[in-house]
Amino acid sequence: MSSSRDEPLAFTSSSPITVSDQLDSFHADPSTVSSSSHLGSASNSFQNDTFLGESSIGNGSGIGDAEYGFSRPEFRSGQLAGSVDLYDRHVFLCYKNPSVWPPRIEAAEFDRLPRLLSAAVGARKAGMKRETRLTICEGHDGTETSNGDVLIFPDMIRYRRLTHFDVDTFVEEVLVKDGEWLPGTPETLKGWYVFVCSHGSRDRRCGVCGPPLLSRFKEEIEIHSLHGKVSVSPCSHIGGHKYAGNVIIFGSNINGEVTGHWYGYVTPDDVPALLEQHIEKGEIVDWLWRGQMGLSEEEQLRSQEVRLQLNGEANIERRSNEVIQRQLKDENTSSCRSQVEVMGCCQENGESCCQNPVLPGKTDNLDTDERAVKATTEKKKSSKKLVSRMNSGKGTFTRKVRAMPTWLENWEREDTYATLAVACAAVSVFVAYSCYKQLR
Repeated sequence: MSSSRDEPLAFTSSSPITVSDQLDSFHADPSTVSSSSHLGSASNSFQNDTFLGESSIGNGSGIGDAEYGFSRPEFRSGQLAGSVDLYDRHVFLCYKNPSVWPPRIEAAEFDRLPRLLSAAVGARKAGMKRETRLTICEGHDGTETSNGDVLIFPDMIRYRRLTHFDVDTFVEEVLVKDGEWLPGTPETLKGWYVFVCSHGSRDRRCGVCGPPLLSRFKEEIEIHSLHGKVSVSPCSHIGGHKYAGNVIIFGSNINGEVTGHWYGYVTPDDVPALLEQHIEKGEIVDWLWRGQMGLSEEEQLRSQEVRLQLNGEANIERRSNEVIQRQLKDENTSSCRSQVEVMGCCQENGESCCQNPVLPGKTDNLDTDERAVKATTEKKKSSKKLVSRMNSGKGTFTRKVRAMPTWLENWEREDTYATLAVACAAVSVFVAYSCYKQLR
C-alpha cells in the first residue's frame, strides 16, 4: 500500500517518462510487478525489493541463458521495427549501478535524486515543448559519468553534479524553457554513446543479456581503436523487456544530425556489426532495428521500408557491376593470352600460323584454353562477336578489336599493286623509247 506522500509521484502511462510495460514483465520478480500502470510507489522502494543481482540471474550462459537469455524460447520471435514509442528528447541521470537499482528506481523512497527528478519532469510535462523520456544510467564518482551528471540527447550536452536541491530549477530552466541551468555550465558531448539495458531487478531477461553485451562492447571498442570515441554504459528499463538485449546508440549521422537508434534481440556476436556498420559507416543494421527517437511507429515502419528498398536496389546494381567487371576481366585476360600465344608461335616456327590467328570468343563447345588459330574469315567473325557481347552489358564500353595480321595482308596487297605499276611504267618507257629510235 502506498503512503500518502508518495501518491503524487505516480503517473499514468500517458506520461512522457512512463516506461512500465506490464506485458513485458511476465519474467520479472513477482514482488516487482505492479497491478497498475504507474511508475511505482513506496512498496517498490529500495528497502522492500528483492534484488536480482548477476549471481542470481546468470551471466548470459547456462541455465539463466536458456530461460532468460539469448537462448530463451521467445528470443527473436517478435517484430522489432516500430516498437519504440514516439519521443523527442532523452534525459539520462547518472546514478549508482544496476546491482543496487530497485525495480522502480524513479520512485524509490530512499533514492531521492532519481525520485525527485522523475516527479519534477512528470509535473512539468505539459509545459515541455518536446516529449521527454527519463532513464537512469550508471554513475561512478570521479569518472566521466559521476553520480548526479545529466546527459541530454539529441542536444548532446552534459550537466555536472545535479543534486536534489537543484531538481526543480533544473527542470524548469533546461527542460521546460530549453535554456541553461545557471549553477552549471553545459558541456558538449562528442562521439557516440551506447546504452545497454541491464536492469535485472526490473526484468530478468535484461539482467541476463545486459552484462555480456557490455563486456563485448568494451572488448570491441578496444579492438576497433574506438576508445575515447565510443562510450558504453548500462542503463535502467527503457521499455520492451521481451526484446532483450536492448541497445540504444546516440550519435551524428552522415548529415551531422544527432539521432537515437534502438536495437533489440542483440547478442554479443552482433556487437561488431553495430560498431562497424552503424558507428563507423553510418548504416542502420535493419534486422536488429527497433526504431528511432523522433519518429512515430508508422514513420519507423515507413523509414525502414524505404531503406530496405534503396538497399535492395543498391545491392542489385552492385552485384550487376561486379558481374560485368568480372566478364570484362575474363575477356581481357583471354585476349592477352591469345595474343601472347600467337606471337610465340610466329617467333618459334616462322610458319603460316601468323597468317591466321584469332581472338578468342565464347563458344559453347570450346574451353578458353582450347581456342585454336583459325582462318581469317573465322577471325573476323570472332572479333565481331566479342564487340557485340561487350556492348550488350550495362555500363560497359565499346572496344574495337582488330586482328594482328591485317597489316601484313594490306602490305602484301599494296606491294603487289606497286610492282604491277612499276612494271607497266617500265613497259611504257621501253615502247616509247623504241618508237623514238625508229622515227630517227
